[in-house]
Amino acid sequence: MAKRITIDPITRIEGHLRIDVQINDNNVVDDSWSSVQMFRGIETILRGSDPASAWSLAQRFCGVCTTTHALGSIRCVEDALNVEIPFNAQMLRNLVLTIQSLQDHIVHFYHLTALDWIDIVSATKADPVKAGKIAEGLSGWPKNSVNDMKEAKAKLTAFVSTGNLGIYNAGYWGHKDMRLSPEINLMAFSHYLQALDAQRQAAQAVAIIGGKNPHIQNLCVGGVSTQLNMDGYTGLNIEKLDWLGDIINTVDKFINQVYVPDVLAIGGIYKDWFNMGKCSKNYISTPDIPLDGKASKFAIKGGVILGNSIREFKDWKDTDLRSKITETSKHAWYAENEPLHPYVGEQTPNYTDFQDDGKYTWCKAPRYDGNVTQTGPVAQVMVNYKLGHPATVKYVDYVRSKLGLSVEQLNSTMGRNAARAIRSLVMVENAKECYQLLIDNYASGDTEYNNPTTIPTGEYKGVGFNEAPRGMLSHWVVIEDKLIKNYEAVVPSTWVASPRDNQNKKGPYEESLMNLKVADPKNPLEVVRTIHSFDPCIACAVHTVDEKGVEFVKVKVR
Repeated sequence: MAKRITIDPITRIEGHLRIDVQINDNNVVDDSWSSVQMFRGIETILRGSDPASAWSLAQRFCGVCTTTHALGSIRCVEDALNVEIPFNAQMLRNLVLTIQSLQDHIVHFYHLTALDWIDIVSATKADPVKAGKIAEGLSGWPKNSVNDMKEAKAKLTAFVSTGNLGIYNAGYWGHKDMRLSPEINLMAFSHYLQALDAQRQAAQAVAIIGGKNPHIQNLCVGGVSTQLNMDGYTGLNIEKLDWLGDIINTVDKFINQVYVPDVLAIGGIYKDWFNMGKCSKNYISTPDIPLDGKASKFAIKGGVILGNSIREFKDWKDTDLRSKITETSKHAWYAENEPLHPYVGEQTPNYTDFQDDGKYTWCKAPRYDGNVTQTGPVAQVMVNYKLGHPATVKYVDYVRSKLGLSVEQLNSTMGRNAARAIRSLVMVENAKECYQLLIDNYASGDTEYNNPTTIPTGEYKGVGFNEAPRGMLSHWVVIEDKLIKNYEAVVPSTWVASPRDNQNKKGPYEESLMNLKVADPKNPLEVVRTIHSFDPCIACAVHTVDEKGVEFVKVKVR
């Protein structure tokens, strides 16, 4: 007899997500639903506003990837007006994008998904000497010493002995598929603590460039407002640039000596999870990290893979990239049902409660040329690998050789964690390259950082793409008489968290859960592992209020 498992909310993500699965008598998932439990109304708010300042509000789509939404928004306006960006501004934007990605991937692995694989309670039984030797065998990271493991165990033991695990209270400790030894659990917990500082420094680097983080303050149509002023006290002077360079090097060491070795070590122990959690074999990514003001050449490639065929997008002007993306709301809580291009996208609410065969989510269903298509690190890695991008090929082959994988196995629960590690290695190379290009360009005498642009009268359409930490992000704007007529954001988690479409084809989250074996229906760790591997980013700061603005529901999260 079929049984239903509802996990609401999924925790350790950004936003509010409900996952339902139906399991058969053998505890195997035979149906699934992904339900985003929030209404995103910023597009509606943006209508009638000034396109030049839209980026400031648009980055509020998310509480995590604020910078990527800011870039997507400013790029869509610049695309509509055909604005060229000064080289210095392009490099500063690239640095924000790459460093934000590094911070995001560190946070995802250690603080959002690692606790699905690591039993921290078990770590209290570990031998710190053995743990230190294991850690030292993985890399030359200076904080892999026995003393560091002893210190981590002392902190953890004192915390666990209180009997109040706080944020760790709802973990799946002791689950039969927690396989790591106490020593590896201790090493991973020690790195969990160290990752807090690594991601803090990455966030600090974004703030050095953008003025603050989250929600950078330095964008403007035509470039940035961050003046390069090497000998001055304001703007980006030599002291701040040296500080920025030091942070990039520090994060580089953490990525190479801690993050990647941990992914390889844990992935090797859970190697069968490279065969579980598969979803659509269609992938889409956008070229990004533009290396000139016209965005005619890029550091990373973009394209679309449909089955066995691949088509490269040389730049953001690609006709197919712009014309073949649609969203449908047949199973979403909006009035519109038929596929709509983002330029004419609508967000008219039509809430109906949760209907298995009807509307059950606030998330639309994006499709490329009518195909269920996934985006994200796996998509970026797959596209760039097949297109022969040198850094991607190098790091994919490195991970494959260490774990004995095929490229196709990256499309899996554990593969998504490995793909983020690969992407981090690529992004840290890009960050270092863009940093040096910025320094060299300024030294050549080029100090320009903005191409002042005003919004003209008339109608203009534009799209801003970027490869955000969770995949291809696009902001679409229609400008009429100097104001925004329509605005639509097609975000990475909309692609992968999407419900069934107008052909009733499941979205990638839903696909990934099919045929998954659940060992203990009361503790569905397998479902949580798979969903967490996508790094869901739904939105944040949602409150339920009545028409007078008074809160009437409060949900206590276990």
